[in-house]
Amino acid sequence: MLLGRVVGTVWATRKDERLEGTKLLVVAATDLAGKTLDGFVIAVDSVSAGVGELVLVAQGSSARQTAATKDRPVDAVIMAIVDRLDVTSEEALRKEFDARRKPIEEALKRLQES
Repeated sequence: MLLGRVVGTVWATRKDERLEGTKLLVVAATDLAGKTLDGFVIAVDSVSAGVGELVLVAQGSSARQTAATKDRPVDAVIMAIVDRLDVTSEEALRKEFDARRKPIEEALKRLQES
């Protein structure tokens, strides 16, 4: 899945008939802090998302698993609007990693000495 922000709308008056009635949105990829990354996708909107909202996008064959996209020529679908995203800071993750690494390194050292 891709975490991204809706940054625009695609208007296509001529398209495959199986796409009639769908809304196409431009979604820019973001990191966990919400910072825009390189890359974007055009996705069918199955949850009534709007410009500026943080969303989850399913891609590939998974994109054709929603009621709005079943049996349609779709490669990306917005399938959730993110209300809240709780993530640990990078600093906290590094501290946790360091705390776990020390006992492992000590155990490896003991094994090498025996």
